Formats: sequence, structure tokens, C-alpha cells
Amino acid sequence: MATKKLRIGLLTIKKLVGKKRKAKNNGEGLSFLDHLEELRSRLIKCIATVLVVTIPCFVYWKKIFQIVLVYPLKYTNPKPHLIFTSPAEAVMLSMEIAVVSAIVLTAPVLFYQIWRFVSPGLYKHEKRVVFPIVISSTVSFFLGIAFSYVMIPLLMRVLSIYGAGVLEPYFKAKEYIGFVVKISLACGLIFELPVISYVLTKMGLLTPQFLVGKIRHAIVLSFVVAAIITPPDVLSQFVMALPLLLLFGASILVSYLTVEKKR
Repeated sequence: MATKKLRIGLLTIKKLVGKKRKAKNNGEGLSFLDHLEELRSRLIKCIATVLVVTIPCFVYWKKIFQIVLVYPLKYTNPKPHLIFTSPAEAVMLSMEIAVVSAIVLTAPVLFYQIWRFVSPGLYKHEKRVVFPIVISSTVSFFLGIAFSYVMIPLLMRVLSIYGAGVLEPYFKAKEYIGFVVKISLACGLIFELPVISYVLTKMGLLTPQFLVGKIRHAIVLSFVVAAIITPPDVLSQFVMALPLLLLFGASILVSYLTVEKKR
């Protein structure tokens, strides 16, 4: 009799442990410390991936510089000269180019880790969209960078013509690269707005009505963000604010279609 009770007790414990493990694997019932541990694990994977890819990028930083960073100056007239003004500046720039290139190249892995961390907030049937979301995030990010490489040459051409015949264009390499990187990454992240809108609507944290009610705020915020990212001239700010507003409109449409599909 005692043996039978002991066996039943062990089976009960085994079932409870199995349920707990299953819940943890599904992201259910996780404590605050479990979430912190999950975040730490995802961050370590992201950093390790970037560091590994940084090595070949550092080896070929000159080619990356010539192909990617010099391109926006292709259509400027007169042609600017890139200079560095301190002994160690070229070394630091090469490292910066390598790290930023690695971040861009590893974007699919980084987005995968981000959305895997967020996925416990979704229902079981919603978790099936994680991989499509990763693909959409990656495509949107690269589309944003591609858009920036249409916009930056235009800005550089306009800005270089402004002082032509009066001033000779000598750009500090550090400031020029910072300018290109800031706008490129900003455009890449801004193009994520429709994807974020879809996820938040799917989680029940966002509605199209809420976004429609914030249109006036979005217009002001778009020009504020554009003013922070771009040089202090009206043309640059307008060119940057316009896609922001269009993407906000796309986010409203995505949110609306997501709600309609759930119904």
C-alpha cells in the first residue's frame, strides 16, 4: 500500500514538473528573473554574432569604405575631400566601419533574437508568425537603408552646391561617416514601423483608432525626428519627414487590416 502511494506521488510530481517545463518552453508563467535570464541569453547571442562578423569586416574595411561610404559623394560637384585630423582617427574609423557593417549584415539574426524574446507575449497560434515577422523586419530594414542611399546623395549634392565657388569642400572623415551611418540606420529603423504596428496590434496593445487619433502628434514628431537626424536645413528635414509620415500611414493601414483579420 505504501509502495503504491509512493508511486502515485512520484507520478504526480513528474506530471507537475513536465507541465512546468512545457509552460517555460512556451514562455508561460515565467518570473521576472526568468525574463531577465532570457534577455541576457538573447543579448549574449546578438553580441557574439556581431563580434564574429566584425572580424572579416575589419579586414576589408577599406573596400567597404570605398564601395559603401564614398558612393553618396559620387554625384557631388565639386568633389569633397575626406580628411582625418588626428593620428589615431583612421584606426578608430576603421573599427567603427567594421562594427556598423557587422550590425547591418547580421540584421536577420538580431531581429530573430528580438522577436524570439517578444514571442512569449503572443498566443500559441500567433507564435507561428514569428518567422514571417523576422523576414519582414529584415526586408524593411534593408529597404530603409536602400532609401537612405537614394536620399543621401541628393542631400550631399544640394549641400555641396550651396557653397560652390566660395568654399572648398573638405569633410572630416569622422563627421561624414557619422552623418551617413546615422541617417542610414535611422531610415532602416523607421521602416520597421509597419512591422511593429502589426505585432502590437496582434498582441492587443494597439488599435487603428488610437493611431488615427494621434495623426497631429505624428506630424509634429516626424519633423522633430527629421530635424534631429538631418542637417539643419529645410530640404533635408522635409525629405526625411515625408517617408516618416507615409510609414505612419502604412502603420495605420496594417493595424486596421490586422484587426479586420482577427474578426
